[in-house]
Amino acid sequence: MRTERTNEGSRKKIDVKSAGADIFYDIAGSILYAAGIYTFAGNAGFAPGGVSGLALLLNYLTGFPVGTMTLFFNIPLIVISYKTVGKQLLMKSAKTMVISSLFLDVVFPFTPMYEGDRMMAVVYSGICLGAGMALFYVRGSSSGGIDFLTLTIKKKKPHLSIGVITLLIDLAVIFLGWPVFGDVDAVLYGVASTGICTVVIDKIMYGFGAGTLAVIVTGKGKQISERISETVRRGTTSIPAAGGYTGRKKDVLLCACTKAEAYLIRSAVEEADQEAFLMFTETSEVFGEGFKIK
Repeated sequence: MRTERTNEGSRKKIDVKSAGADIFYDIAGSILYAAGIYTFAGNAGFAPGGVSGLALLLNYLTGFPVGTMTLFFNIPLIVISYKTVGKQLLMKSAKTMVISSLFLDVVFPFTPMYEGDRMMAVVYSGICLGAGMALFYVRGSSSGGIDFLTLTIKKKKPHLSIGVITLLIDLAVIFLGWPVFGDVDAVLYGVASTGICTVVIDKIMYGFGAGTLAVIVTGKGKQISERISETVRRGTTSIPAAGGYTGRKKDVLLCACTKAEAYLIRSAVEEADQEAFLMFTETSEVFGEGFKIK
């Protein structure tokens, strides 16, 4: 009985902690997201891709609040994608959308808009939007819009690439900036901002945990493993193998390391076996002892 109560109490603590983290990330992400839209893109005469870009265009034409219009456009997308996306993601994303809309329409109108160089506005708009969206994604949430539509189209047309679908929708919104702002540069700046946003998302989501995987094919697996351990204090995993042509027994060693350690591992391999076959491949993230723990 006591064990059950203890488990229930632990679950409640975990749920409260997780909910608190969700709110914190939503607020931090919304501040960055709103800065990207309102502070930098709002006065620079271009629209980034997605639903927020479409809302910004309508704000320019009609004066309707960007956050409110973003929510308005997301409602039909939520209805369309409900079965595809699932209840949990929709609930989390709805919370994120409401918080980000509040920052866009209630908080940031009291802050100054950037009025400097247009290209700098493009750069920082992309950085802020990318950082904000990455914080949403980290907690399994989303800013809605294109994410929902993309997943729905992908389900109905599985042969299409998610990247291609997203790119086409973003470009359609960005090209609308040409007639709205009356400036072809609005398209170029919109493309640049969206590109920067994508790079920032990738770097935050994957770059910080990125590493290198060394793949070593050798007949001296034990010697190389010991030499790597002595040089960089990294462990290796040995997989028995055989040459496809010669039939000779070989060892395939796998060693996860940082990029800075790759050269030291190469030197260790060459010292132990000059005939070893060595490959380095980049990994998006590495988890475990000595690396980032999930």
